[in-house]
Amino acid sequence: MISLVAAMGGLLFGYDWVVIGGAKPFYEPFFNLTTPAMKGWATSSALIGCLMGAVFSGVFSDRYGRQRLMLLAGLLFTVSAIGAGLANQFTTFVIYRIIGGVGIGLASTLSPMYIAEVSPASVRGQFVSVNQLTIVIGVLAAQLVNWLISASHEMPDNATTTQILESWNGRIGWRWMFAACAVPAVLFFIFSILIPESPRWLVKSGNSNKALKVLKKIGGENYAREELAQIETSLQNEIGSVHFRELFDKGMLKILGLGMFLAFFQQWCGINTIFYYADDIFKAAGFDVKGVMLNIVITGAVMMIFTFVAIGTVDKYGRKILLLIGSLGLAGSYALIGLSYFLHFTGFHVLFLTVLAIAFYSFSLAPIVWVLLSEMFPNRIRGAAMSIAVFTLWIGSFSLSYTFPIMNEGIGTAWTFWIYGIICFVGFFIIRRNLVETKGKSLEEIEREFVK
Repeated sequence: MISLVAAMGGLLFGYDWVVIGGAKPFYEPFFNLTTPAMKGWATSSALIGCLMGAVFSGVFSDRYGRQRLMLLAGLLFTVSAIGAGLANQFTTFVIYRIIGGVGIGLASTLSPMYIAEVSPASVRGQFVSVNQLTIVIGVLAAQLVNWLISASHEMPDNATTTQILESWNGRIGWRWMFAACAVPAVLFFIFSILIPESPRWLVKSGNSNKALKVLKKIGGENYAREELAQIETSLQNEIGSVHFRELFDKGMLKILGLGMFLAFFQQWCGINTIFYYADDIFKAAGFDVKGVMLNIVITGAVMMIFTFVAIGTVDKYGRKILLLIGSLGLAGSYALIGLSYFLHFTGFHVLFLTVLAIAFYSFSLAPIVWVLLSEMFPNRIRGAAMSIAVFTLWIGSFSLSYTFPIMNEGIGTAWTFWIYGIICFVGFFIIRRNLVETKGKSLEEIEREFVK
């Protein structure tokens, strides 16, 4: 139950992250966004907030704890959902999207880290992957809401800009797509009041008695005392605040660098362009507005199904093998997608290859990177290191989403996907050479192995 509440942050992250793609055909004419740069800014502006949230999460979660910042994230999601839905000016819309981005930055850092810190080693991979599952549920919820709202009022096929502006969807429907996020945001805020603080943060803050009570509720008396002893040993003589310069000590720098690479690679593997720019990608493949909205729902459903594959295999086969399979599978899928656009294939063929790429991503890079980021950093610096890694992730996400329309228009869709395929191929070899397997080990055991 603790993990499910924390993972609601992932649900909000997923919804807010993807809702922009389904609303795109309607808010762009409303705000008269005509250039690739303006369209890219509308899509990627929330990621500026993500960067801010990721940075603040490290500083403040180590100072004030994980739970309080999850409360703040719930509040920011609520404000953003209502504000973006009511916006009449593009600048106002962007401001509220950035506020929601700060909430994403906080939740994307805190939820997996908190779950990892409360979960026993034998099931930690599954529990942190539940956070990815709720992200996917949030993605699918946004896609379903967008589809149902857009389908509630008939629009002609291949509608003109004027017809879109005069339609109910063009005036009001897209607003409800954003505003609907306020419901789970309020629930996340309320439920976050009821969960305990992270036992590892409590020990680091000198509250071992409170930590012991939390651990007893999780695993019983024997588990609690053994776990507490390991945590106290890893934090011996290190109670107090953390300075960012400690991250760059010789023993920590390689771990931090690997975490930053994994975070950046999760974004520049290129899959998020399918969610951000589904309208452009599927229209280029010959689908009309109705077909685009239905295809978006299909991709979300596939993503959820294959996230269950990750949950069932991450603690059985390990993190590394799933990442290797996913990286190679994405590289092959992108090679075929690029070839399809190069040869001007359209219709179901492109949809199938897109779904195949999403399937590879959904059981590998999507959940496993979050699992690794939540467990690979030492106890003392986990909050600060996690914030830097997630900051890097959102830099990757921003640069990816901002450059896609520019690349797509400049070099074409085929070459854009071929570049993403090359990146995935390179990522395969870097992971194969540098990543240490972490399945079945306590956070303290992982710390000893990585530092050694």
